[in-house]
Amino acid sequence: MSDVIQSYIDTLTPKARGTIKGTAKLVITGEGAIMLDETGAREGDEEADVVLIASDAVFRNILSGEQNPVMAFMSGKLKVEGNTQRALKVSSILTG
Repeated sequence: MSDVIQSYIDTLTPKARGTIKGTAKLVITGEGAIMLDETGAREGDEEADVVLIASDAVFRNILSGEQNPVMAFMSGKLKVEGNTQRALKVSSILTG
């Protein structure tokens, strides 16, 4: 597991634990994928209810609050596959 993926897992596990309904996948372009569910975050590339795809820089900016996830989506920096309502809920967890 790369240091980049591990840092996301460390950051996102406490945010996701107990707050995610179903599954979400974050695909960090060129790095790998992280699965989010009610137990937290882990490395993985399985089927998910919603998939968010962006570069490491975009996800880091969203996590730090420098990038609004909706604006990232609107500008094409963040791609969403699946239910956009779930994507909004996942993005609120990322920014929370």
